[in-house]
Amino acid sequence: MEATLEAVRRERFGKNESGRLRREGMIPAVLYGESRKTESIAVDPKALLRILRSASGANTLISLKLAGASDDTRVLVKEYQFHPVDHDLLHADFYTIAMDKVLRVTVPVHLTGEARGVKVDGGVVDFVHRDIVIECLPADIPGHITVDVTDLGLHDGIRVRDLDTGGKWKPVSDADMLIVHVVPPK
Repeated sequence: MEATLEAVRRERFGKNESGRLRREGMIPAVLYGESRKTESIAVDPKALLRILRSASGANTLISLKLAGASDDTRVLVKEYQFHPVDHDLLHADFYTIAMDKVLRVTVPVHLTGEARGVKVDGGVVDFVHRDIVIECLPADIPGHITVDVTDLGLHDGIRVRDLDTGGKWKPVSDADMLIVHVVPPK
C-alpha cells in the first residue's frame, strides 16, 4: 500500500518550540536518508495516524511531499512516539528508501482457517510468533503474511521454512522458528 503525507521544514528547534508546534496541530519529525542530510520537518499527526492504523501499518510506503521541494520522496516510518498518558502522537522518524534496494522489515503473521487438531482432537492453537523479519524490495512489502492452519493436527506446527514466499520476499528470521502449532489442552 502507498500513501501520501505532506510535510514542511522546521526552522525552530528545542523543547518549547516542539510544544508550540504541537499546539499548532503539527508534530516534529526527522527525515533520514543515505543520500541526503538529516532534515527536521513537521507533519500532520492525524494524517500520519491514518497511515499507521492502516492495514500495512508502519510498513506503508509513504510519498512524502515536502513543501518547497520539486519532487516527492519515498519514505518509511522508522520510529514514532506516543504520549504515555494521552496517547497522542508526539514525534516521528522517517527514512528515505531507494526503490531498487532490498529492505529488511518486520511483517505481522495472520492465521486463517480452523485447525483439524482443534475440531477433531480438542487441541488448542498456540500462536508462538506473531511477526517475522523478511527482506524484499519496497514495492513488494506485504501488509501481512497469511498462514492457513486448516491442515494442522495435534502436535503439528508451521515453521518459517514452511511459508510460501511467492518469490517476492525472503525470510530473514531463523528457518526453524515456530510460528504456530496445535497442542493438547492442559
